[in-house]
Amino acid sequence: MGVGRRLRTAALTTAGAVLFSSVSVSSASSASWAVAATAPAAASAAAVTTATSGSPAVPGFAGTAVTPGTASAGSGFAAPGKTLKLGAKGAAVKTLQSRLAALGYMPGRIDGRYGGATLAAVWAFQKVNGIRPTSTVARRTWTALEAPRAPRVLVTRGKPTRVEVDLTKQVMVLYVGGAVKLISHISSGSGIAYCETATWQGRTQRFCGNARTPTGDYKTTWRRDGWHVSYLGQLYNPIFFNGGIAFHGALSVPLAPASHGCVRLPMHVAEVLPGLLGTGVPVHVRGRFVR
Repeated sequence: MGVGRRLRTAALTTAGAVLFSSVSVSSASSASWAVAATAPAAASAAAVTTATSGSPAVPGFAGTAVTPGTASAGSGFAAPGKTLKLGAKGAAVKTLQSRLAALGYMPGRIDGRYGGATLAAVWAFQKVNGIRPTSTVARRTWTALEAPRAPRVLVTRGKPTRVEVDLTKQVMVLYVGGAVKLISHISSGSGIAYCETATWQGRTQRFCGNARTPTGDYKTTWRRDGWHVSYLGQLYNPIFFNGGIAFHGALSVPLAPASHGCVRLPMHVAEVLPGLLGTGVPVHVRGRFVR
């Protein structure tokens, strides 16, 4: 997107949520923003570096960029085996980040620091591999990283380039040319009825509905760069695929479904996704989350 970024991320897990704060974004058309029910903060994400193939690489910030989806289960990866917790630093964290990025997950800057972006990638990997998501990377997760599973294919006869949204696991998978390009942790519609009062089009209005992400087959339609204002809050880099339902970045992407119906993405994933996902691409939404 040609946007310069400086990122300072504080990751905090509360009731299974990753909250990103203390972040600043500058662009040619910078604007102030706020998230519904969230104190104003600045948006986050890394600069996208371009690999020699011409496709966006995993955001490297000032660190190493690794093109996603380039590793395989038989790549000879040897796990260090060290137990890592959120906030850990060092060579083992960098090894974790590099492995996740090579498998198509996006850990953010590969800098040896276990922060919020890496946590979101760890969660996605654990869910795909049948591990209960946790911030701790221990023996079971390391073993899975040595022999990882591929995401379960939801649409066996789908187009080679498509998006699959697994509501059961709360995971999104982007396929490009029949290969996995990106796997991300998500938070979809909570399924809870809501009524909210907001100022929209110059008037104070009350909006009610059921916060649900409908299953079905759709296609990506329109999009916006940066923060897009809706009557239920603001969406970062939204890509719409079902009416007003979109993939978009959010400052809180908890383990359980929590949105009004959109598919929330970690901020660093939402920064890169528009460069990978075009218009008219099939989107398949399947499953049901069980609390």
